[in-house]
Amino acid sequence: MTAANVSPAEIARFDQLAARWWDPDGESRPLHDLNPVRADYVAARVDLRGAKLADVGCGGGLLSEALARAGAQVTGIDMGLKVIEIARLHLHESGLKVDYRKQSSAELAATEPEAFDAVCCMELIEHVPDPAALVHDLATMLKPGGRVFLSTLNRTPAAFGAAILGAEYLMRLLPRGTHHYAQFLKPSELARLLRQTGLELEDVSGLGYNPLSRKAWLSRITPINYILCARKPA
Repeated sequence: MTAANVSPAEIARFDQLAARWWDPDGESRPLHDLNPVRADYVAARVDLRGAKLADVGCGGGLLSEALARAGAQVTGIDMGLKVIEIARLHLHESGLKVDYRKQSSAELAATEPEAFDAVCCMELIEHVPDPAALVHDLATMLKPGGRVFLSTLNRTPAAFGAAILGAEYLMRLLPRGTHHYAQFLKPSELARLLRQTGLELEDVSGLGYNPLSRKAWLSRITPINYILCARKPA
């Protein structure tokens, strides 16, 4: 994620949410509700005790802290200075250790190639100008035999209705303009990007979410949100 692969408008939008990132009833409410399911998905596929893990696009640190609490040595990076500051401040409350950096994925890949047992990149790829470049960075920083985890939104009418019309306009769970439908990726498209970097797709699962009950779960269908795991051959 070089300077050319960063959207200043996207960074500014998420920096505006920084102060309320850890409010479970604020604009980051869906992230709070989905976070345990995402963390469990990673923990089911990687032994986190002592594992070296990168959280790319970590935001205020919800997933980073969950993985650190499970025993991982976590490096969390984000290009938003304010969200990184909030993530660092929250460590004083949680008592956990996470190495938070204002850094791009390209910079981390260049300075620490093949350094991580696992790399997580949740809800970021639909916000960057060049998804292929981001996937290349993730693959580069991953150790042989390591796994990469991505979650994003499928480009379907159902996702448009739920993530944009529903979450942004009707229920106002997210600020308007958070998502752009044209940037959503179908699982087949993301799988192709992974294969082009030499990664082997292991699993694709849907992420179900009921904003009224605030329940989230894994699903066999992927019409809206989905999460996947891919492995770098040893």
